[in-house]
Amino acid sequence: MISGVLPQALGKLTENAPLAPLVWFKAGGAAEWLFEPRDVADLQQFLRDLDPAVPVMALGLGSNLIVRDGGVPGVVVRLGKAFAWVDTVGKGAFGIDHALDCGGGASGILVSSTARDHGIAGLEFLRSIPGTVGGFVRMNGGAYGSEVKDILTTCDVVLRSGELVTLPVEELHYTYRHSELPEQAVVVAARFRGRPGNPDDIQAEMDRISASREMSQPLRTKTGGSTFKNPPGEKAWELVDRAGCRGMMLGGAQVSEKHTNFLINTGEATSTEIEALGDEVRRRVRDNSGVELEWEIQRVGRK
Repeated sequence: MISGVLPQALGKLTENAPLAPLVWFKAGGAAEWLFEPRDVADLQQFLRDLDPAVPVMALGLGSNLIVRDGGVPGVVVRLGKAFAWVDTVGKGAFGIDHALDCGGGASGILVSSTARDHGIAGLEFLRSIPGTVGGFVRMNGGAYGSEVKDILTTCDVVLRSGELVTLPVEELHYTYRHSELPEQAVVVAARFRGRPGNPDDIQAEMDRISASREMSQPLRTKTGGSTFKNPPGEKAWELVDRAGCRGMMLGGAQVSEKHTNFLINTGEATSTEIEALGDEVRRRVRDNSGVELEWEIQRVGRK
């Protein structure tokens, strides 16, 4: 529990804020405090004045996240509309062409659509990542053969101390679905580089990606996206399928029949059930194939 008085802020502070409505699984507990800063300066000042012992976690669209039923201690930072912007970058500003400057709260759909409108190719895959810039920069989000590490040039980050720093992509030391972004830091902006492209061709590629996702993934359910990382040389969904887990249920949680690397909340599943089902899938895959699946979905908070 947070002891003492929280710093003053210009943005919105909500105590004991339910997080289930803010995450795709629609399950889980509350944030001890939810902070929606007015702007970067507001976030900086708040973190600077906040007791250093209080944990801080950034929340995007909540698409790749299990919030445990016991809730999240400390402060959850959610970047709202003030951070959901995308601008083109002139060569004079950063020395790069065909680039976008994006707020940490901008969605992958907004980024890829803006790129299309300005004839910037290479960012189409972001259309398929159901998250915000802050989330997929932290996680090296990727799909359809591309990853954020391939397009990111720099990102602006507010550290837990409140300091605003700009980090080049090299300092994030990206690996598969992982970065070395400082703990408790919040990504408030990022710059992505593309290449010249025809807007019609870019739209056609985005349509292809959308159709592929619609056909193969349970997009119209309460889900959390890809559950497990693909092991080297393997596909997680095939390992899950071979272990006989397709359609398996635990309480209200289910392994998707449509795509076995997706877990589903069929109705009123608890986060405990969803996470326990994932762990049971991991156990069965290990027994069946000897492969230890790693979680791709982040699990946060108290059980």
